Amino acid sequence: MITTEFGDLVAERLRVEHRTLAARWFARLIDLLPVEARDVFPSESLLDHVPELILEIGEYLRQPDVDPIAANSSIMAKSRELGALRHGQRASLHQILREYQILSGVLATFVLEEVERLPLAPPPAETVLLVSRLHQAVAIVCQSTVEAFVALYTQTIAEQNERLEQFTRMAAHEWRQPLGALQFGVSLLRKADLDEARSERTLAAVDRNVQRLIELTHKLHAIARVQGSADTPMVQKVRAGTVAQEAARQLREMADARGVTVQISDNLPTLTVDVGRLELVLVNLLSNAIKYSDAAKTERRVDVEEGQQSDGWARMEVRDNGVGIPPHALSTIFQRFTRAHTRDDLTHVPGIGLGLAIVDDCVRAMGGRIDVRSVEHEGTTFELTLPLVAPTQ
Repeated sequence: MITTEFGDLVAERLRVEHRTLAARWFARLIDLLPVEARDVFPSESLLDHVPELILEIGEYLRQPDVDPIAANSSIMAKSRELGALRHGQRASLHQILREYQILSGVLATFVLEEVERLPLAPPPAETVLLVSRLHQAVAIVCQSTVEAFVALYTQTIAEQNERLEQFTRMAAHEWRQPLGALQFGVSLLRKADLDEARSERTLAAVDRNVQRLIELTHKLHAIARVQGSADTPMVQKVRAGTVAQEAARQLREMADARGVTVQISDNLPTLTVDVGRLELVLVNLLSNAIKYSDAAKTERRVDVEEGQQSDGWARMEVRDNGVGIPPHALSTIFQRFTRAHTRDDLTHVPGIGLGLAIVDDCVRAMGGRIDVRSVEHEGTTFELTLPLVAPTQ
């Protein structure tokens, strides 16, 4: 049995040192990581949760005769919050188990250190019982965190499967139309009595549909390339304006066909960046802005401008006066296979919801972020925030 006095002394020391112990745990964890801490802990929230868990575990040790720690709604709620946090931070299940293993070791070592310096000497059996109770508490808290993490992970898998099924349907629809047109065009061209004018129109239709299939294939390849571990980025110092001009050049025919003016600012920053990914980002943003230009407006334009700068970071804005994005779609537009527009007059715009997913993947890979503001019927602004110097890979 653990005496109340012994439990109180250890619990009080845990209360006093809970932040120091959390820092010790974090230092131990960082020593074992093969990557930068920021890659595993992208926010400071973890360092708020762990000290609170240590406090709650200390209170549990203070009262040896209370119900099991699983009955403590406060500590169970905090452990579930931690599971949700680590899921949001894209941690792995192995990382979570390792984190709790280290926490258990840090707390047990602390208890043994305190036994050495306590004014009373508890029997060895009592010390063993307290450490055992501590390990049990950490194990139960760990289980609660893992259950919350796995539940969210399972939900994510289900959502991804649903989007994959949606993609399969949309891709089949997107491929079916140009393939049908190609099949019909080939059958026409085989006719011996086809006049020259009809033949030219048919060849033009065949060419358009081939280009559409090529564009779709390029988008699928782009997603695979951005996420592929074997991809080697070409990082170099470059003027963002030069990359933007090249992206606009590639889309000049599309812009001219829709009467859209693309204007590139002369004040865009100079970056040390993966040029291929930056170009892919700008091509997709400009392409979207051109495709969703507002035919009802006499002046249709897309502007690429410098945003507000800060130490070590550059900002660029791609702004258009197109049809805008519905408010309900703003939170999901960067998800794969998601299209923002369901209006009848816009569903003809080609695409299967990959362009902005490619943009988001590229920006993340470059160590940056992308934000969007939009008002329907007025236009959309995408703000890119990128480091002036590419982070070390």
